[in-house]
Amino acid sequence: MTNPTDLDRTFHFIMKRMVESGQAPHYTEIASGLEIPVEEGRKALHDLMAAGIPGWLFPNTDYITSFAPFNNLPTQYRITIEGQQKWFGQ
Repeated sequence: MTNPTDLDRTFHFIMKRMVESGQAPHYTEIASGLEIPVEEGRKALHDLMAAGIPGWLFPNTDYITSFAPFNNLPTQYRITIEGQQKWFGQ
């Protein structure tokens, strides 16, 4: 899953999920959302991160730690929109 269209779809799914929920999706959720097998969802996540986007996985895992401009772990940079604070910045 390395062609630009697939990478774009993966990026869009992750960004949309982070905006909606304030949390990064697991690769099983990515697979479900893109209607692909679970292992392809994991590969799509790793391919996207390897493409040089400003984001990273927690070391030696498949968990998204940061996906610009959001951080999945709490930081001192809190993002509040319309009175809701469910995001942290990088």
